[in-house]
Amino acid sequence: MRKIALLLIVLLGIAHFATVVRCEDDDTGAIDEASDDEGADSDSDEEEEDEDTGTEVKEEDGVLVLTDGNFDTFIEGKDTVLLEFYAPWCGHCKSFTPTYVKIAKALKESDPPIPVAKVDATKATEVAGRFEVSGYPTFKILKNGKPVDYDGARSEEAFVAKVLEVAQPDWAPPPEAVLVLTKDNFDETVNNADIILVEFYAPWCGHCKSLAPEYEKAAQELSKRMPPIPLAKVDATVENELAQRFGVTGYPDLKIFRRGKAYDYTGPREKFGIVEHMSEQSGPPSKPVQAAKQVQELVKDGDDAVIVGVFSGDQDPAYEIYMEACNSLREDYKFLHSFSSDVAKLLKASPGQVILVQPEKFRSKFEPASHTFPVTESTPVSDVQDFFKKNVVPLVGHRKQSNDAKRYAKRPLVVVYYGVDFSFDYRKATQFWRSKVLEVAKDFPEYTFAIADEEDYAEELKGLELSDSGEEVNVGILGENGKKFAMEPEEFDAEVLRDFVMAFKKGKVQPIIKSQPLPKNNKGPVKVVVGKNFDAIVMDTKKDVLIEFYAPWCGHCKKLEPEYLALGKKYKGHKDIVIAKMDATANDVPHDIYKTEGFPTIYLAPSNGKQKPIKFEGGDRTLDGFSKFLEEHATKLSKKDEL
Repeated sequence: MRKIALLLIVLLGIAHFATVVRCEDDDTGAIDEASDDEGADSDSDEEEEDEDTGTEVKEEDGVLVLTDGNFDTFIEGKDTVLLEFYAPWCGHCKSFTPTYVKIAKALKESDPPIPVAKVDATKATEVAGRFEVSGYPTFKILKNGKPVDYDGARSEEAFVAKVLEVAQPDWAPPPEAVLVLTKDNFDETVNNADIILVEFYAPWCGHCKSLAPEYEKAAQELSKRMPPIPLAKVDATVENELAQRFGVTGYPDLKIFRRGKAYDYTGPREKFGIVEHMSEQSGPPSKPVQAAKQVQELVKDGDDAVIVGVFSGDQDPAYEIYMEACNSLREDYKFLHSFSSDVAKLLKASPGQVILVQPEKFRSKFEPASHTFPVTESTPVSDVQDFFKKNVVPLVGHRKQSNDAKRYAKRPLVVVYYGVDFSFDYRKATQFWRSKVLEVAKDFPEYTFAIADEEDYAEELKGLELSDSGEEVNVGILGENGKKFAMEPEEFDAEVLRDFVMAFKKGKVQPIIKSQPLPKNNKGPVKVVVGKNFDAIVMDTKKDVLIEFYAPWCGHCKKLEPEYLALGKKYKGHKDIVIAKMDATANDVPHDIYKTEGFPTIYLAPSNGKQKPIKFEGGDRTLDGFSKFLEEHATKLSKKDEL
């Protein structure tokens, strides 16, 4: 029995030992598994870290994906790279994707292979900003890290050809086509040019930077024309004398020069627009007309005055005077000339005469159908131009968005709004109301009268508070200094219009001013200006007033706010210096001279020059920058105050 008991004890001991060993093995396995899990987690963290830092360059359908994190590392040392900056939501980008994939495949197979990459500009904002990407898709070819704009056809063949061209070892970018002018070469260059476009710019100006690539592309294109049309630029911050000489007050300021004579450039500011505009400007300002029928058609169906110079030939001295007079006005008028006896007979003109004829639709019994002006070799060019300007507008013309600035800029302007339509079905009704306006216009030659379609000028009617008048015909007067006057709504006829115009003439009509309510408390460091108190604050001849015109949604305005507030606090103790601001979207500016073409726009209205405000043009919108501006221009700031 003792042996059996001993045997059982031994067996139990062996069994216990086996259990302990198995547990240890299980624990070891668990430790190993835990170790494996930790390793997996570690790998996962590293992958996430790599993704965050963007060091890895991924590939999608053969196109490399670049980010802010991997861009510089990838580009370094590479001779040529094709880049596309895109936005995920951009329809044009999506449409171009299959073509871009084909381009990547073709360039990958070239010898040596050329990488093709894309950048999501909505995420890689640092890289996109570096290359001044403003639209999608934008393509750049990097040559040794330097960008070359691509603006060719968006086809596989065009892209591949251009990239392979840039990839050649001896390739170099074409020289800049825009000429650089200084005081040393300016006069010689512009005086010898039949036509040249000159940009006066400031290096810090944002609009100038935006214009620069378009201006250069246009210069490249126009340099290929026969004869070429040169484009040039002047750094107005360096060449102060040139800028002052040509009245440059803002940037960029573009001027066309013809043999040294300067004319304002009013054309587009992108490549194709500049090229088209300058191509038109390079031709003669007046077009020849051979047949009388051409003139007849213009008079019958035209919308503007027909101006025809009649001459004996192109050697006629009067012809040269006429062409010179037309040159500076070519953007505002359509000029014609003829050496034809048939045209002369139609117009009842003799050689050496300029005839201005109103279209049939604008004729009336109160004015001549045409005007004649004799031109000789001694006639001043200015006299010819005055003839155009004086007679181009009929007694009651049709004011439209397309001719508003060119024909109806003179004030006061009496505008009669209704459904203006000169098409066949509605011409009779249009002329019915116009005839009533004519009866009044003939008696007030000091004012300009026009009819205008109420839909074309819906916003203007809203500003006159006439949108909901309920009347078929409404009347407003656009006065000087941006003031507006509205006729009380009532059934329209000639006598009602006459009474309103006469009341305006006698000063009995009050202007309409869009205005926020007057501020209840206006004792802060920055005065709040609204339409109703503009004259009281800004036009106060006892004070220098710095006025900021802003928009509530404008990011630049919001960024400026703390600096402007600090400026107000700095000068709060100066009773003759006022720092003010005005929401230009909610208030009328009752004086045209304070033009707001963008936000913020800032003017100093000096005490002795309210009608000649000084625009703040500097790029330094800081407390110091504004202070220096005031120290230079304010009339109520003594040297002691400055210190």
